[in-house]
Amino acid sequence: MSLERRVAIVTGGNRGIGKGIALGLAREGAHVAVNYRRNEEEAQQTVAEIEALGVKVKAYQAPVDDCDAILGMVAQVAEDFGQIDILVNNAGIASRGNSVADTDPAEFERVVRTHCFGTFYATHAVIPHLRERERGDIIMISSAATRNFMPNGAPYNVGKAGIEAIAYGVAKEELRNNIYVNVVAPGVVETDMGRRLVRATQGVENIRDIDATSPFGHVCQPEDVANVVCYLVSDKNSYVTGERVYVDGLAAAMR
Repeated sequence: MSLERRVAIVTGGNRGIGKGIALGLAREGAHVAVNYRRNEEEAQQTVAEIEALGVKVKAYQAPVDDCDAILGMVAQVAEDFGQIDILVNNAGIASRGNSVADTDPAEFERVVRTHCFGTFYATHAVIPHLRERERGDIIMISSAATRNFMPNGAPYNVGKAGIEAIAYGVAKEELRNNIYVNVVAPGVVETDMGRRLVRATQGVENIRDIDATSPFGHVCQPEDVANVVCYLVSDKNSYVTGERVYVDGLAAAMR
């Protein structure tokens, strides 16, 4: 699944699932632009790990919900790398687990802006660059939450449903331009967010304590998600676009 000479932007690529995807793309030979919101030290650590793989990498600070910042970042990536071939819309935040009645409207707006507006801004900015390439790829990182839409998560549910809606429309709009657009929807993954979720919902301090009750005997890892992304943006995928791939071992469906 060689991705040599292709350039990828990964939003929220400094940590968690985004970092796993950035590293996975780099292992396949892609050059990577790592977007981050605040934590420069974390971003530079990710850059160092990717550099060790022998590809070009650079970190870019830009909040995804700031349209001007994202437009500027994409223009800078194109200048620095000479092209853009892949966009992974990964940046996201969790909601606080309250009912609609108890959710602060400001929280709803913040979560939805990060997911929906951020995805729209980055996709809007990148499409002209992808149209110039022989092939372009856009991946939206959604969530297994869209399988069942459980209660006490309206901001997050709406945010993820929104990015899927953007994905399905763009897949149809850009098909003629040889741009593949797909959704990858993980369940609980061993990240900081996953650890907090398991602690809050199951009272488990060590997420690996639920390995035995997880599909295939282990909690989903960022690498599991990255492997799916790498396939979808590679030339091994010649005919899949406008699709959603759940990466949760059917856990959400089995509830």
